[in-house]
Amino acid sequence: MNASASQRVAKAVVVDDDERLLRVLKRGLRVHGFDVETFADAQEAIAYIETKSVDVAVLDVTMPDLDGVSLCRHLRRTNDMPILMLSARDTVPDRILGLESGADDYLTKPFELAELAARMRALLRRAERTSASEETLTYADVVLDTRRHVVTREGARIDLTPTEYRLLEIFMRNPETVLKRDAVTLQVWGYDGGDSNYLDVHVGHLREKLEAGGRSRLVQTVRSFGYVLRQA
Repeated sequence: MNASASQRVAKAVVVDDDERLLRVLKRGLRVHGFDVETFADAQEAIAYIETKSVDVAVLDVTMPDLDGVSLCRHLRRTNDMPILMLSARDTVPDRILGLESGADDYLTKPFELAELAARMRALLRRAERTSASEETLTYADVVLDTRRHVVTREGARIDLTPTEYRLLEIFMRNPETVLKRDAVTLQVWGYDGGDSNYLDVHVGHLREKLEAGGRSRLVQTVRSFGYVLRQA
C-alpha cells in the first residue's frame, strides 16, 4: 500500500464480472473520493496491479476463470495492500474462506455504496497508521520493525497480511495485557460491530505463522473475553 495515499486521491481497483455493477461502482466510488479502475477480467487486473501503484483492491468472490479467492491469494504473494472481498454468499464458511485467502475485510451483496466506501477508507487509515510509526517493538523472540513493516521471529522473517500485522502490533503494544475482543475488533477494522468470526480467522492465521516450525504459542485466548500476548 502506498504510504502517500493520505496526501492524494487513493487509487482503488475493483474486480467483478458484473459489468453493470462495475459501472455503478466506478461512478459511485469516484464521488466518494477514490481514483477507480475496474476490471471484469482477473488476469487484466493482475497485470495492472503488478505495474501500477494501487492503494486498495475490491474483489468479487465469484468470477469465471480465476475466482476472487484465488485472485486474492495470488496478489498476497507479492502485495500487502488492503483487500476487501465482495460476495453474494453470506454463510460463515464463505466469509471465513474469503478471509483465509488473505483478505482484510468481507462485504456481502447487496450493499450500500456508502458502506463500501467507508470500509475502504477504514482499511486505508489502518494501513497508513501502520506505516506512519517508526520504532521497533520486541516481545520474547519476536521483533516488529514498524518503519520497514517487517516481522521476524528467532531472526527469520514472517510475511503477514496487513490485518495480521495490525493485530500483532496491537498485541505487542500491550504485552501481557488481556484485550477484549470488541476492543481489538475496533482497533483493527476501524469500526465497531464487526463479525466476531473475522477476528477468530485472522488471529488463527497469525498464530499459524508465528508458530511455524514448532515455535511456542504467544497469542493466548482468554475464554469468553479476548486475547493476551503472553509466553505460556
